[in-house]
Amino acid sequence: MEILIISGLSGGGKSKAASFLEDIGYYIVDNLPTEMMIKFADFCAASRGRYDRVVLVYDVRAGEPFEKLIHALERMKASGVNCRMLFLEADTQTIINRYKETRRVHPLSSEGLSIEQAIRKERELLQPVRDHADFVINSSSFSTAKLRSELLDLFGDETSVQGMHVNVFSFGFKHGIPMEADLVFDVRFLPNPYYVEGLKEKTGLDKEVQDFVFGFQQTHDFMAHLEKLLEFLLPLYAEEGKTMLVIAIGCTGGHHRSVSVARRLAEFVTRAGYSVTENHRDISR
Repeated sequence: MEILIISGLSGGGKSKAASFLEDIGYYIVDNLPTEMMIKFADFCAASRGRYDRVVLVYDVRAGEPFEKLIHALERMKASGVNCRMLFLEADTQTIINRYKETRRVHPLSSEGLSIEQAIRKERELLQPVRDHADFVINSSSFSTAKLRSELLDLFGDETSVQGMHVNVFSFGFKHGIPMEADLVFDVRFLPNPYYVEGLKEKTGLDKEVQDFVFGFQQTHDFMAHLEKLLEFLLPLYAEEGKTMLVIAIGCTGGHHRSVSVARRLAEFVTRAGYSVTENHRDISR
C-alpha cells in the first residue's frame, strides 16, 4: 500500500497535482484531519487492494499545528506503510497572479492580511512541513503539461507511463459528427460492403465484412498513413497533458467500414502501449 501526502502553499498547484494523480489510479482524499490519517491508513490496508494507492491532500485550511502532520507521517512510516510527502510551492508573484486569474481568496486573507502578507505567513508556517517532504516541486514556471509530466516521472508505474487513455469509436455521418471527437477521419472513400450481397445485414465486427474492407489496397495504404500519423501525434498529446483522446472514424451509416477500421485502429493503439476503449456509436441504428 502506498500513501502520498500532498501539501504546500495555497496556489502552488496541489489541486492540479491531485487531479493528475487521480487520472493514473490514485484515490484522492482532500484535507483529512491528521488524527484520522492513521486510522484511514489501517482501513486502506484492510481493503484487500481497493485502496492501494492513496493521496491525502493537506494544507493550511486544516487549521491545526503542522507538527501533527509530521507526527502522523512518521507514525505511518514506522508502522511499515510506504508513506511519502510531496510539497508544492511557487514564487510569490506567480501565486499572486494565479489568485488574480481565479479570483479566489487566500485562506489566510481572513486574518486581515494582504495576499502578499498571507503568502509570506503561510510560507513560514509550512517550512517544517517542507523540510520533511520527500519531494519538493516549484511549479512557478511549469505549464500544466510540465507538471503532469513531472508527476508521471515521480509516481507513474508501468500501467500509467503513457498517461493518456484513447477512445476509438465508429460513427455514421448521417447521424451527425460526434461533438466529443478530437480527431475525425472519414472512410467513405472505401468500397462499401452495404451493396455486396450477404454483407448488408452484417457489421464491421463480422469477419466477412472486415475481409471485404481490408481486401483493397487503398484500405491498407490508408491504415499505413493513419498509423504513421498517430505514431507522431499520440506522444505529443500525452506530453501536452491530455488524459483522454477521442478518435472518431466515420462512414455513411456507421455499420461497416467505420467499424472495421475503428477495430483495426484500436488494436494498433493498444500495441503502441496506450489504454484503449473501443466503441461503435451507430452500429445498432
